[in-house]
Amino acid sequence: MNTRVFIDGDQGTTGLKIRERLSGRPGIDLVTLPDGLRKNAAARAQAGNDCDVVVLCLPDEAARQAVAGIRNPRVRVIDASSAHRTHADWVYGFPEMAAGQGDRIAQAMQVSNPGCYPTGAIALLRPLVEAGCLRSDAPLSIHAVSGYSGRGREGIAAHEGPGTAATALPFQIYGLDLQHKHVPEIRQHAGLRGRPFFVPSYGGFRQGIALTIALHAAMLHRPMTAQALRDVLARNYRDQGHVQVLDAAQTGALTRLDPQALNGSNDLQLAVFGSDTHGQILLSAVFDNLGKGASGAAVQNLELMLGLAPRTHAPDVSHPVEYAA
Repeated sequence: MNTRVFIDGDQGTTGLKIRERLSGRPGIDLVTLPDGLRKNAAARAQAGNDCDVVVLCLPDEAARQAVAGIRNPRVRVIDASSAHRTHADWVYGFPEMAAGQGDRIAQAMQVSNPGCYPTGAIALLRPLVEAGCLRSDAPLSIHAVSGYSGRGREGIAAHEGPGTAATALPFQIYGLDLQHKHVPEIRQHAGLRGRPFFVPSYGGFRQGIALTIALHAAMLHRPMTAQALRDVLARNYRDQGHVQVLDAAQTGALTRLDPQALNGSNDLQLAVFGSDTHGQILLSAVFDNLGKGASGAAVQNLELMLGLAPRTHAPDVSHPVEYAA
C-alpha cells in the first residue's frame, strides 16, 4: 500500500520544491486540497489526520497550530518551520549531524527539519567541538549569504516580480538586532556554550548559500593546523554521501566560493582554508538553501522515515565549482 503524504503549505517556496521532488515517486501518494480549501483550517486538519505523513511548510505559529490539530496517533510529522527545532520531544532532522541520527529520524514520529543556515554552521562546528578541537565557548562569528529565495515569496517577488528587478537590492545584510531565530538552533545542535554572532545576508541570485566561520588559533583547545581540522571533518563525514569535505588540493585550487555551485542537489560541500603562519583558519560550507537547506533535507528525512532508497538529484561536484567571471 502506498504512503499518503500531505504537504500542508505546498504552494510556498519549500512546499513546491518538496512536491516537485516527490511527484511521481513510486510508493507515495501526494494528498492535495482544492484551491478553495487550501487555507481552510478544518479541511487541512482532516487531510492531515487522514494521511500517513504530514510535511508542514508553514510559518511557525501556523505549524504549531497544525501539530495541535493532528489527533491521529499514527500520523508522522516533518516540520519545515523553525517552531520545533530546539524542542526536546522532536528529533532534529539532520541525519549527518551525529552517529545514529539517521536511525533516530527513521524511528521518529515528529521530525523538525533544520534551518538552511544552521545546516552549514552545525556541519562545520559540531565535529570540531565534539573532537575537542574547538572551544565550545569560543567567540564565534558566522557570516552567510543566501539567494533571495531564502526570503520566500517576498524575496522572489522583489527580484522577479513585474517592474521590481530594477529596484531590487543586489546585496543586503539583515538581522542587525542580533536576535535571529537561527541562533538558538545553531548553539544547541553545534554543542556551543557561548552565543555566536550570526550575520546573514541575501544576494541578487535566486538560490544557494555560502557560509563562512573565521577561527583564530586562540579559539582552539590546542595548536592545530588547517589540515588537522580538515582531517577531523573528513573522518566525521567519510561515510556520508551528501556531505563532501574538500581535500587540500581541491581547497588550494579555489580562489572564491560560488554559493550556487550545488543548486538542485541535496549536497553540502565543506572546506577548510588556513594560514598556519598567522594562526587563522576559515571554515566554509556551500549548499542549496532550497535543497539541503530545506526541501532536499525534508525529502531525505521522509526517505529515512519510510525506509525508501534515496533518489539522486546531485550535479557533478567531483571538482569544486568557481563563480563564473
